[in-house]
Amino acid sequence: MTGLRRELGLRDLVLFHVVAIVGLRWIALAAQAGPSSITLWLLAFLFFFLPQAAAVMRLTSAYPDEGGIYRWTQRAFGDFHGFVAGWCYWSNNIVYYPTVLLTMAGYALFIAGPEPHPLEESSAYLLLFSLASLWLVIGMSVIGLRTGKWVQNLGGIATWIPAGLLLIFGVVAAWRFGSATTFTAASFLPDFGGGETIVFFSSMCFGFAGLELASILGGEIRDPRRNGPRAVLIAGISITAVYLLGTLALMIALPKEETNVITGVIQGIGALGARIGVPGIVPAVALLITVGSLAAAGAWLGGSARILFAAGLDRYFPAALGKLHPRWGTPHVAILVQGVAATFFIVASVLGSSAKEAYLILLDTTLIVYFIPYLYMFASLIRLHREIKEGPDTFRIPGGRAGAYVMGILGFLTTSGAIVLSVFPPVDVENALLYQVKVVGGCAMFIVAALLLFMRAKRAGGGSR
Repeated sequence: MTGLRRELGLRDLVLFHVVAIVGLRWIALAAQAGPSSITLWLLAFLFFFLPQAAAVMRLTSAYPDEGGIYRWTQRAFGDFHGFVAGWCYWSNNIVYYPTVLLTMAGYALFIAGPEPHPLEESSAYLLLFSLASLWLVIGMSVIGLRTGKWVQNLGGIATWIPAGLLLIFGVVAAWRFGSATTFTAASFLPDFGGGETIVFFSSMCFGFAGLELASILGGEIRDPRRNGPRAVLIAGISITAVYLLGTLALMIALPKEETNVITGVIQGIGALGARIGVPGIVPAVALLITVGSLAAAGAWLGGSARILFAAGLDRYFPAALGKLHPRWGTPHVAILVQGVAATFFIVASVLGSSAKEAYLILLDTTLIVYFIPYLYMFASLIRLHREIKEGPDTFRIPGGRAGAYVMGILGFLTTSGAIVLSVFPPVDVENALLYQVKVVGGCAMFIVAALLLFMRAKRAGGGSR
């Protein structure tokens, strides 16, 4: 697309993937489930992450356009389905930002030390810290990837370091003192007879999601046909290692009963550091995790804003969203609109209890909505595979057409299963049926909104270019 600047190289893409996908909270969640989570990580890798990587590498190398999953779906199934995929991808991210930023506000308090902090329960602190962080990353995104990419690069490194420390400390502690968790062959076998294990598996798939994000910036990647697939491969190996080895190390550090789902990694590194003679490590680790979380928010905000930009070019949304900044060459209007919408949800999330309850329902709904574009992506892989013109930089899925079909079908079925499982409410919900009605109804509202917006845009003369 004319005007966009190709600022992202291979290194930038690898770190972009790492910071966007790796969530240290998933390591804590997995460690809390015990050794069987290692097996579930491997299953999630085989049944979701590999198909996701295959689809992204194949489609990115064939169609390296700005808009990624929006453009792929549009090409495979037409304008309406492309719009639905893009709308679902963009709208669910608007609600996702507050969870990242509010969690980051909690991490930041550990910079002052591991002891409980009085600001932990302060709504004013959470609100001001989250909004300040949000508009910082918006400013960096508007200035452009030439400068903004260094935030993601630094965040990727800041994500690797705590995971590396957790692993090193865990190995030293296990060698010197033994493990806080007992590992047996039987403990690695998940209880698939229990509904909680199956629901937990869908959460682990979500922890692996996000490889498609960088492809949305296809018009801003140097040599996207070549660098896109290579970055997915390198980052994929790194991400899988972080999850598997990080979960093992945290289980060595703490028994699962003492692992906090949100701050478990910081707890684990602090506990291991104290045991092996490296006390006082928590503030530095908290700073690194805060930087990584800030970069993750920036990656998701900047990436999903490109969906608005592409839709603005197609006139499905106001044409102003398709404008580029005259100096920095960024879709600044789309980024600013993204920021305003995210600000609204951050404010809503820290209001009174009734607003929080409504927000949590909305959050659960958008987790399902997030997977709808994945259904389109895997279906697009199957639909477009025969049309792709093979070239020296076109990624070929092992097995040719049969391999592409296997990856597409496997990914589609796994994603469908994750969507169904996400409808099941948490165990502490009093009225499970009402919860399910709200979640399913919320998903339907997202789709109806997409239909109404699409019809309105068509009447106004919108359409793909």
